[in-house]
Amino acid sequence: MQRVVSLFLPFWPVDRLRRSPQSAAPPPEVPLALVHREGGRRVLYAVDPAARRLGLVRGMAAAKAQALVPGLTLLPADPAADLEGLYRLALWALRHLSPVVALDPPDGLLIETSGADHLHGGEAAMLAFLVGRFAGAGVTARAAVAESRGAAHAAARFLESDKAVIAPGAVEALLKPLPLKALRLAPALVRDMRALGFERVCDIFHEPRAPLALRFGPEPGRRLDQALGRIGDPFDPVRPPDPVEARRLFGEPIGAAETIARYIARLVAALCPALERRGLGARRLDLLFRRVDSGFQAIRVGTATPVRDEKRLTRLLCEKIETVDPGFGIEEMILTATLAEPFVERQARSSLSGAVEADLSGLVDVLANRLGAGRLYRFAPVESDVPERAFMRVPPLAPGVEGGIHGAAPAWSGEWPRPARLLPRPERIETMALLPDHPPVWFSWRGVRRRIRAADGPERIFGEWWKRAAERAAVRDYFRIEDEAGERFWIFRSGNGEDPETGSHDWFLHGIFG
Repeated sequence: MQRVVSLFLPFWPVDRLRRSPQSAAPPPEVPLALVHREGGRRVLYAVDPAARRLGLVRGMAAAKAQALVPGLTLLPADPAADLEGLYRLALWALRHLSPVVALDPPDGLLIETSGADHLHGGEAAMLAFLVGRFAGAGVTARAAVAESRGAAHAAARFLESDKAVIAPGAVEALLKPLPLKALRLAPALVRDMRALGFERVCDIFHEPRAPLALRFGPEPGRRLDQALGRIGDPFDPVRPPDPVEARRLFGEPIGAAETIARYIARLVAALCPALERRGLGARRLDLLFRRVDSGFQAIRVGTATPVRDEKRLTRLLCEKIETVDPGFGIEEMILTATLAEPFVERQARSSLSGAVEADLSGLVDVLANRLGAGRLYRFAPVESDVPERAFMRVPPLAPGVEGGIHGAAPAWSGEWPRPARLLPRPERIETMALLPDHPPVWFSWRGVRRRIRAADGPERIFGEWWKRAAERAAVRDYFRIEDEAGERFWIFRSGNGEDPETGSHDWFLHGIFG
């Protein structure tokens, strides 16, 4: 089933201008509007949140806006730069979210996520990532996902929530209470329909189509059918500049899995020599299927290292065939290396010359494409005494993390044992202990009271005062303890047991051995 994300940037022209290094825009608390000319009039092209709260809207005369808001800042609009910025955002979404991304000017993007949402933890997590990423960059964003472009567009712009997941089959209930402009109708058409009493989508839901089309043309009925998914609503996906790609156009539509697999092998066989001529290897492949109804289906696979092995790439792509819905048939297949890196030839190592280093990249590729690249990682050491900062997640085949003394990669210290499992955050426990240097006699964690049979410590760890002022005097005293059942834990006391400024003197469990 098709799933489409509509990303809406309500203040995109202003947000883009404020993020520009050469911007003359005032601080966010000062009302700002962008103006352009319509005929002989200067009108507002875009307003920021502060100006909108004061009653200014797009299309208002600039002179009237200045009269209403004396301190208003007016700057010239640049629609061409806004569109160029939107295109750059589309390329970012193409790399990070889905192989099918299209512009929805002047203030949005369309992202086809069928079969790709699980790579981001599901649709809700994907929308949260998308909106949060834009908020961190200073851009206001709203996003919605639904089974049609029209439904997602309406949900992103007219629902209260800035992240909306419209379940399959819920589009009709979504659309009925919304105003007519939610159907992407022209403003003049909406005014004409409103004059005859049509205010909301529910007003035209059961109207006979012939009289409606005779009075207002085919647009209201067509837009409603597109939003409900009854007819196609094609869009033109953006492509990265000068990609390495291979295409196949079919005289007769295809749909069988075996046929698709056969042409995947042929497309890969055509793509790999093109990569070789450029000295590149594929790190990400997007395979687009254009159906006879102008809809798109897509497959995306990634690799841990640059690859141009035909058999390996074909196998990765064919594993995704079951996610493709061919509809009434596929009339074109487009295979694109959306991410390619320099390919370094490696000398095959003979077993006569010593131990052969195992190549795990094939296994990593299979697991990453089945489970999601974000779920496959390894830990690398980081120079820090604070346990939760002493490691970082890196890709499975990433080289050693540099940054140690003299540029060498840091290593974990072996002076004090560390638990195999570190909790995501220390959990508070109830204890009884003699201060300042004695371990607890017992502790209670998650409702279970445990008597301590043996303990080792304390290991004192100081805060990193060069990172945060709050850690200038911070101290933790860690103990390795064993309870009567033989289970071993890693606990610490916040503070040195004497001075209140070193910590709260509360006890926490931070890890579990074994």
